[in-house]
Amino acid sequence: MTTIRTRFAPSPTGLLHIGNARAALFNFLFARHHGGQFLLRIEDTDRERSTQQAVDVIFAGMEWMGITPDEEPVFQSTREARHREVALELLEKGLAYKCYCTPEELKQMREDATKNGLPPRYNGLWRDRDPADAPQGAPYAIRIKAPREGEAIIDDLVQGEVRVANVELDDMIILRSDGTPTYQHAVVVDDHDMAITHVIRGDDHLTNTFRQAMIYRAMGWDLPRFGHLPLIHGPDGAKLSKRHGAQSVVEFRDMGYLPEALCNYLLRLGWGHGDAEILSREEQIKLFDIDGVGRAPSRMDYAKLDHINAVWLRQADDVRLSDDVMERLKKVDGVTVDETTRARVLSLMPGLKERARTLVELTENAAFLGRHVPLPMNAKAEKLLTPEGRALLGELARDLAVVDPFNPENIDAALRAFAERGEHKLGQVAQPLRAAVTGSNSSPGIDATLHALGRDETLARIGAVLHG
Repeated sequence: MTTIRTRFAPSPTGLLHIGNARAALFNFLFARHHGGQFLLRIEDTDRERSTQQAVDVIFAGMEWMGITPDEEPVFQSTREARHREVALELLEKGLAYKCYCTPEELKQMREDATKNGLPPRYNGLWRDRDPADAPQGAPYAIRIKAPREGEAIIDDLVQGEVRVANVELDDMIILRSDGTPTYQHAVVVDDHDMAITHVIRGDDHLTNTFRQAMIYRAMGWDLPRFGHLPLIHGPDGAKLSKRHGAQSVVEFRDMGYLPEALCNYLLRLGWGHGDAEILSREEQIKLFDIDGVGRAPSRMDYAKLDHINAVWLRQADDVRLSDDVMERLKKVDGVTVDETTRARVLSLMPGLKERARTLVELTENAAFLGRHVPLPMNAKAEKLLTPEGRALLGELARDLAVVDPFNPENIDAALRAFAERGEHKLGQVAQPLRAAVTGSNSSPGIDATLHALGRDETLARIGAVLHG
């Protein structure tokens, strides 16, 4: 049995788009499911647009998502000599030829074809021409000889059987006049040399596949199996763009999504297994296979992503979440980020994470734990601090001052006893108290909230409201 080897081959010319991230995930899971290997190739031959920053973003995004290659990444730019070698081999075998057309001649060909209602493409001028006609010392590109009869067939793992008449394929350039390989050529040579068995990528590459297949066949190489994934669209069915919201992995991370939640959502975006919705990485590897991928484009559903993220937040480790919240609190005005705040956040995290959908919301809900008196109050909290509410807080403070130890159980008992003694409903006591100590009308359980703040801070916050 041949070992299955898949690859993710992004171009470092921008951010790691969510569609590319899903392709990386599917390649990774497919390889893992079949006991194979997953590789990474950086297609950095576009020297003008490729940047080290973009490479770093790809590495960071994949690490964050937990998608790790089994071998060191391959940089396509380091393999130009090999690309040239294959192009020259095709030339020597008579399966490719030198084309001396100038840019002006090529432009004229395209214009003539368009005038005649034909696709704007190269007309094969130098394909069968006598090399003796070549202008002395003129630069030339190397073009592959495309088959001119019959049709090419790809048995696609997602799209099914796809056919293209060979007459639709022109003699594409594989080596430019400056000696650099074209994308179509470099991809084929690299996939062959990396022993890639399955190429799983977006269906915007489907046309490329027929062009690339010409090189495989000319070299006598086995073609990998291809699987072309439908693209991700926005909620309105249009191609995903900035107007729909976040598009890159970095944006989703900054918006407070957990990597396991984003991966879980991307997996379900175009692939399904019954009613299973929340799947661990181990379950994903066990269940995922390419035959479960649908042919129709997927629609990005941000509300669904929020729901899945909330589920994963509730399952996440409290220390991990506290570490992330503390980093985010550094960017919030008026919040002290120190060990005292960290201890409060960690103490209250079980309650905080039940009420948040993202890490951004979690951070906003935790910010009061690092603020100093007088606290900023939202409008609903202000309404709770009526003269009656303040008077109640003054009496309550005396009871809280003697709670010992100051733990949730004792705090709850003291609040209930106070409410019963004054013939109040518990909510009538908890609501102004919550407003006083958090500056908000909502928080985790009031007993856990006071415990996280501690007795001294609780009494200081009540005092600030009474005397402010």
